[in-house]
Parts: sequence; C-alpha cells; structure tokens
Amino acid sequence: MKRFEYFEATADIGLRAYGKDMEEAFENAGLAIFNIISDTSGIAPLREIEFEITSEDDVSLLYDYLEELLFYHEVEFMLFSRFDVEISEGFHLKAKITGEEIDWDRHERKSEIKAITFHRMAVKKADNVEVQAIVDL
Repeated sequence: MKRFEYFEATADIGLRAYGKDMEEAFENAGLAIFNIISDTSGIAPLREIEFEITSEDDVSLLYDYLEELLFYHEVEFMLFSRFDVEISEGFHLKAKITGEEIDWDRHERKSEIKAITFHRMAVKKADNVEVQAIVDL
C-alpha cells in the first residue's frame, strides 16, 4: 500500500494519506506535509516534541493535527520526519514528532505551506483508512 500521494488543486496542493488504521493514516499525512516542505529522507531524528489535542470529529481532528504540525514547524523552526500517533475515543490524539532544526544549507527547500484548509478535507474508513487535505502554498 502506498503511504501518500498528491493531487492537483488550484494554487494549492492536495494530499491523500493511507494507513491500515487512523493512526497510520495520520502519521503518513504528517510525512506528506513535510515532503511538500523538504525531502524528509534528509531530516535526522534529533529532537522530539509531544503534543495532545481533542476535537469534535475525525475531520476536525485531522485539521487540528495538521495545524499543530505547521505550528511546531514555524515556532520551533524545525522539519519533521517521524510521526507517532495514538488516537483514542472522544477524538483525542497524542503525537510524538521527531526531526531537527532547519538548515537550508543542508535541507532541500521545496514549497512553503501557508495554511491547512478545510476545503475537501475528508477521512474515509473502510478496510483501510484514507485521509485527504488541501494545503495553501
């Protein structure tokens, strides 16, 4: 199974991430987000950040999770390449994200993400889980 893919969206980029469960799909969505910004294969797992969020439904949880990833990227000036997610009842998420401080002399600079959008955001559960989001570049 592929981990994630991109699709066209006017002036933005869309992503679909996949997993055997919600946790894996969210982890792959995090990887997809940071592959838009840089090549995650060149990001060392040097520093870990943990956070928790609670939302009102699956789609809001995805939005809040992706927003939190961008928040730590911007505030801590970091790139992330490892995402460990636990989701429990009540739409509660615990995440452990690992990466390193940005060094544009070493890290490939791709696209800057301005924001996560709710437009066409979706969480589809069947045999596997597919999450979809569009980011504003």
